Amino acid sequence: MAASTESPVLILGGGLMGLAVAHQLARRGRAVEVLSRRRSEAAGFVAAGMLAPHAEGLSGSLLQLGQRSLERVPAWVAQIEADSGLSCGLRPCGIVVPFATAAERDVYPTAAWGEALDREGLERELPGIGPGWQAGLLFRQDGQIDNRRQLMRALERACVELGVRFQEGVEVLELLQEGDRLRGVRVRDAAATEQILEATTAVLCSGAWSGQLLPQLPVFPVKGQMLSLQGPREALQRVIFGPGTYLVPREDGLLVVGATSEREAGFTEGLTPFGQRQLQAGIEALLPEASQWPPMERWWGFRPCTPDEGPLLGRSGVEGLWLATGHHRNGVLLAAITAELVGACLQPGGCTPEQQALLEDFRWDRFNG
Repeated sequence: MAASTESPVLILGGGLMGLAVAHQLARRGRAVEVLSRRRSEAAGFVAAGMLAPHAEGLSGSLLQLGQRSLERVPAWVAQIEADSGLSCGLRPCGIVVPFATAAERDVYPTAAWGEALDREGLERELPGIGPGWQAGLLFRQDGQIDNRRQLMRALERACVELGVRFQEGVEVLELLQEGDRLRGVRVRDAAATEQILEATTAVLCSGAWSGQLLPQLPVFPVKGQMLSLQGPREALQRVIFGPGTYLVPREDGLLVVGATSEREAGFTEGLTPFGQRQLQAGIEALLPEASQWPPMERWWGFRPCTPDEGPLLGRSGVEGLWLATGHHRNGVLLAAITAELVGACLQPGGCTPEQQALLEDFRWDRFNG
């Protein structure tokens, strides 16, 4: 599909949200330009890729948004794979949440959507699970996607095939306004050259850094450290979502282990001995045999969090600037519905009443009382 000759929609951030929104807009014939400072720092490259509204124990409007997105993921992935020619690594493998007691299991916020397991059921679903777990919930409808190795690459290729332009190594320094309306952005490229890009429409997808461009947004970083191990291909079939640690098995036997939740770290980069020990202790408690598997990678990133841990979607306080940020732990899960909703906002007809109702609970100013 050839992009139109209208002035492009600027996507401020080249991570998962930026690519997902860019892809949807390009599919609808919009001209799109993605500005990305450093793709490798994007949360989409860091996350474990769980599709887990039920296993996460979400509630209220965030659970509803997560369920809507989970329903849309297969069709969304099929679009990306058709446009890119690459696999996204979608795996509807189910997720097990283990508990020390049946009483804890039965009061879990999403227990009604799961299948109750006793110790025998846990051992059947998760051979080798640690002895400290006596009950569990199996959420067959939840799953995972290989975001780090496959989804991000496929989305990028799909965008390129649809004519999306990319500027990598470009930092957005400032949003430029005329009154309450967006008129452009001031940027600096890798050669430290500053310039102004005019734009009347942009989508802020800058993750944990979004508040630096729009200080009224209550977005702050929550650092997470992760690691991966190489296990036998068939060693673990389900994701294990334990308290504080989760184990996500890829089809080739790679086991992704995450993630610390460091609210006081700010944007402090790097691994810490304490964080790595925390992950190791989680592995030993959940799947003792995995503590002997060889380590492959260790990494960290910054989740974009808000006071209620829900995203900021739709309009901002600046006319022409739209929001797709603040997804905290659920960015991979919510990418499909975010792209659909924000893409619809930017269409001539706008959102449907149902879409508008979904957006209402995730307004940026909902914390203002």
